[in-house]
Amino acid sequence: MDEMKDIDNIIALLDGKCEAGVSRIKVNVSEEQEAESVTEQYHRGRCDVGSPWATGKVRNFDQIDGECG
Repeated sequence: MDEMKDIDNIIALLDGKCEAGVSRIKVNVSEEQEAESVTEQYHRGRCDVGSPWATGKVRNFDQIDGECG
């Protein structure tokens, strides 16, 4: 695929998300992911996807290094 077509595809993907009402988009590029593939992760709330708070592993801020029951 040529570089301009890649850029056009990315713009179309982002435009589609905005038109669908997505208000926050985080884009990561990985050499490990299969070429021309997209992985999406949806998250409700304002904490970072994958953070201890988002995964439900932390109930209190002082428990980050400990186990939560």
